[in-house]
Amino acid sequence: MKKLYIPLFIAIAALFSSCNQDLLEIEQKGVTSIESFYGTEEGAEAALAAAYDGFCSNVASRGPAFIYSPYRALFNNCGDDMYAAGSNWGDNDYMAALDEFRYDSGCEVVTNMYKGFYSAIYKCNLVISYFQDGIDGNQTAVTKRCVAEARVLRAWMHMMLAIGWGCPPLVDQLFTADVMPYNCDAEENDNPMTHEQLLEWCAKECEDAVPDLTERSSTGDKDGAVKVTKGFANAVAGKAYLFAGKYNEAKTALKKVIDSGKYALVPGNRFWENFHVEGDCNEEKVFEANFEFNASWGSWSSGGYMYHTTWMEANIWNWRSDHFVLAPQAVYDGGQDGWGGLGVPKYFADEFLANDGPDSYRFNTTLINIEDAVYGMEYGMADIDNMTRAEKEASKEIGIKDVNDGLYGQSFYLPFKQMVRATDANPTWGGNHRLNNYIIMRYAEVLLMYAEACAQTSDASGLQYLQAIQNRAGSKHVSSSLTLDEVKKEKKYEMWLEGCRWADLVRWGDTDKVKQAGQAVPSLYDKLFRAPQAGDQNIIWQHGSEANSRFYTVDTHVAKDKGFEVGFKAGKHERFPYPYDAISNNPHLAQNPQWNDPVAE
Repeated sequence: MKKLYIPLFIAIAALFSSCNQDLLEIEQKGVTSIESFYGTEEGAEAALAAAYDGFCSNVASRGPAFIYSPYRALFNNCGDDMYAAGSNWGDNDYMAALDEFRYDSGCEVVTNMYKGFYSAIYKCNLVISYFQDGIDGNQTAVTKRCVAEARVLRAWMHMMLAIGWGCPPLVDQLFTADVMPYNCDAEENDNPMTHEQLLEWCAKECEDAVPDLTERSSTGDKDGAVKVTKGFANAVAGKAYLFAGKYNEAKTALKKVIDSGKYALVPGNRFWENFHVEGDCNEEKVFEANFEFNASWGSWSSGGYMYHTTWMEANIWNWRSDHFVLAPQAVYDGGQDGWGGLGVPKYFADEFLANDGPDSYRFNTTLINIEDAVYGMEYGMADIDNMTRAEKEASKEIGIKDVNDGLYGQSFYLPFKQMVRATDANPTWGGNHRLNNYIIMRYAEVLLMYAEACAQTSDASGLQYLQAIQNRAGSKHVSSSLTLDEVKKEKKYEMWLEGCRWADLVRWGDTDKVKQAGQAVPSLYDKLFRAPQAGDQNIIWQHGSEANSRFYTVDTHVAKDKGFEVGFKAGKHERFPYPYDAISNNPHLAQNPQWNDPVAE
């Protein structure tokens, strides 16, 4: 194995502080020099593979110093459809701070995601810079395709940076180490861009790349789901146009994905597969990061499995087993205990249930009632599994035993969709390493974005695609007309915890509920172990009264009691802060409005 040394031309230190090396060392088998590496089609493919690896490890997985998947944390936890729960208040605080809007520019999730995007963009720029003119000035199909795939990955990351930060630096080339990039809208740039213009740049990058990309061969083409294709490029272009308010352009791009015939919604009885290893690369996946098990990989070593899985995701999303007498999900998830880091607001579960009905494929994949969990799931113990329902309802052999915090951050429905199942993990690595692929774009999102673009332009042709989502879900509600409100509601249920809700709330201006974030967080208790106590606030019994309910919730508000300022603030929280480290190292980077340094606070 020989080593290739590539100069680190990009000034990552100007974007984030901790990267100050002058050289980036990449091992590449069979390559003896920079000249031979950048002079072959094999080198182009190898550089592109490194770009995908950078995307996987820095964006879809954990990246250097990550202990969770920052993309899911950042673009989900600020939404109005979840609580950042845990054992108690103070547990899982890096996510709870986002959920309650009490984070600052030193927030590690914000910092890690910002750094991850630019680290992966750098690897894309290596491909583009060295191969955009081909080999010795001659373009080949291979070099053109490699460059096109890297351009689309780079465009997607810039789009998410724009959605999250507003006007971040546009890094579309390899910089010398002394370059300190400005925000894209700064007048000091040769071509300053507004937020909307940066999104349009992302869309145009994808459109320009399409001719050189391959197309997924069919809905059964699994390879076509884990690489950048024409379909993914058009989907990204459509999303960028949608967020830029260019609805006609969004329709044009998204309709190309639909008309290609290369994607399809899985049947309703297979909806659950989309979020587990059984659904990897299925017909609904437009693009997903490809996680693979390799028994030869180490753990923390460079390129090890910590960098190729969503490590600790089971801890975050799986239920707090130690707060139960027996874990009701142990058979389902292989006994992988969690931190119970995800809570379901009562309003969301109630609205979802009223919309879909109790028998919809989608609802039953997404949420599970606490009674169905405690009384209905298989424990793998005959003396309990053989009990009658009445016996289970009265039994202290099962239930929520914790008398201090119960299930903190939970109401009467527990999260089910993202739970790590036994089949999603490999026991060689431990159940905490999720190996099913990481969804970046699902066909359902394409259809919902197209339906929205149609609704925004009074074009009724999008109704059939909204109805396709509802019919596949098995929902009792099927829209009879296409309105923006109908699309909003459907997307809230269909795309729950897929990184869409928070960005949509900001874009639509629908932030009323998040203004109340942190004001009250429920804890779910079991009256067989803890009867309601004096001082309990806002006791809600599952079935309306104590007489016919075993489970009840009590409101807590520890953040407020400790003096934290909580809740969404208009004019501030629409954008994430630029990380304190990035601001400190780059004097050209202007902070977003109302954000202060953590030291000053």
